[in-house]
Amino acid sequence: MNTLELVLTLLMAFILTVIIMPRLITYFRKRKEGQMIREEGPSWHEKKSGTPTMGGVAFLIVVAAVSLVSAGLQHQLTHGLLITLFILLLYGVVGFLDDGLKLFRHQNEGLKAWQKFLAQVLGGAIFLWVYFADHLTRQIFIPLLGNVDAIWFFVLFALFWLVGFSNAVNLTDGLDGLVGGLAIIAFITYGIIAYRDRRPDILILIIAFVGSLAGFLIFNHKPAKIFMGDVGSLAIGGVLAAISILLHRQWSLLLIGLVFVLETASVILQVASFKLTGKRIFRMTPIHHHFELLGWSEWRVVTTFWGVGALTAIIYLLLFL
Repeated sequence: MNTLELVLTLLMAFILTVIIMPRLITYFRKRKEGQMIREEGPSWHEKKSGTPTMGGVAFLIVVAAVSLVSAGLQHQLTHGLLITLFILLLYGVVGFLDDGLKLFRHQNEGLKAWQKFLAQVLGGAIFLWVYFADHLTRQIFIPLLGNVDAIWFFVLFALFWLVGFSNAVNLTDGLDGLVGGLAIIAFITYGIIAYRDRRPDILILIIAFVGSLAGFLIFNHKPAKIFMGDVGSLAIGGVLAAISILLHRQWSLLLIGLVFVLETASVILQVASFKLTGKRIFRMTPIHHHFELLGWSEWRVVTTFWGVGALTAIIYLLLFL
């Protein structure tokens, strides 16, 4: 792809999202359907209750449509692109059902954890089926052990990666604009890698995602007019994991997506500490709420976390590209 084609893909995704999003917001407001805020969350988040959610529906549809059109015109409809779009749509559907049940029940509970997990694993299994059908490498580099070439290990690792990062991004989605900005940073980083590794098919999807998320962020920054919901966050996490696998840079996500890792680790550590000692390590988890309770404004937390995400992405590119 040349520069003009990339710019057109970016602009198409951005413009379509900007056009669709106000209509989606109006639709939800007319139906008086909005986000239910957790009672255990910070008290000042209660004013966000009723804010339209499921904004991820718009940008996921735009990403899928623009990617298919652009890839079709450029003869890049590869299995890699299509199976990544499958993860996007399947994980998006799981999030859509989760969000939909919350709205229908008027409470902050959607699908059962096992239901989401089962669907995510099923999606991962289909992803791996196509991956192996294309005879792609099963090797994974393990520190101290070197390259491990065992199908059972690769399967377990890939499923853990897809499900784990899907839920990690979902946990991070708790402040206006936080995940949107972090995702843009991560996708730009993988776009540089895809360009460097000559993967135009993956690059098309990445560019469409960056454009659409930039359009979404106009309506999602503080004060958010709409949230992305689980439909958006679960899909973003799954796609980032799929891209890292397809580019054979699985471990890159630990640094490029370090904020997602730390958010998840804070929850795990908090639960473990409370169960073992009865004491909490943080004032509240995920850790972005901890900083809010320390007196940081929401905007300060978001911009600081964006800065950390940008810094770790730059470090990865400088050290490993």
